[in-house]
Amino acid sequence: MAKYKQLTLNDRFSIEAGLRDGKSFKAIGETIGKDCATVFKNVRSHLAFRNTGAYGRPFNDCLNRRKCQLSGVCKNCPSEKKRARYCSLCGKCTASCLLYQKEECQKLAKPPYVCNGCRQQRFCTLEKRFYDGAKAHSGYSEVLSEARQGIALSDKERKRLDDIISPLLLKGQSLHHICLNHKAERMVSERTLYTYMDANLFSARNIDMPRKVRMRPRRKKPDTIKVDPKCREGRTLNDFKTFMAFHPDTPVVQRQ
Repeated sequence: MAKYKQLTLNDRFSIEAGLRDGKSFKAIGETIGKDCATVFKNVRSHLAFRNTGAYGRPFNDCLNRRKCQLSGVCKNCPSEKKRARYCSLCGKCTASCLLYQKEECQKLAKPPYVCNGCRQQRFCTLEKRFYDGAKAHSGYSEVLSEARQGIALSDKERKRLDDIISPLLLKGQSLHHICLNHKAERMVSERTLYTYMDANLFSARNIDMPRKVRMRPRRKKPDTIKVDPKCREGRTLNDFKTFMAFHPDTPVVQRQ
């Protein structure tokens, strides 16, 4: 298998197609000529979250939604008949309800960690996770560009983003949720905002993000300097002694 080569756009499209067909990471890796670990890391690094509902039902990921009989939880309820309509049929009341408990699909806790090939997708009202080959490649290209250019952000733009993001983070909202609800205002990608958070550019810090605190830091390989063994040929101590034996009058200078 090809190693140490970055995934191409076609590789990512093949990964997306394989996930849609229900293939394992190993089978997908064999298709594109990559190790299964490469496929796994790529999928987990480029998850796309979508708050979409089911057929005829809106998005609602509250654990109590099946037995909930509350109505009019929101002060400015968008429903004209808010007193006759249950909040469980709305899907927009979770931010205001004190009884809200998030439910996550248990299938997402094991491979392939996405909903691309799930047959229950059309019946599910929970938060969904997808792998999109085009977006994954775009995100990867953006990370490369930022790594090469550094962070270019003016104080005015930083303050504008800080005023939007930090108050909501301190209220317990996730950065992903903020990005979904403020697409027009943020003007940068979600991945870029995570980069800014890691660089401590905002009033809120990583410790204010619940999921970030629970995650273990990634293990980084220590920096190693590779030395070509051939550079030592003719430069060892024995070579020096042999040279001095034939050239005893040569002055020797020791570098500090």
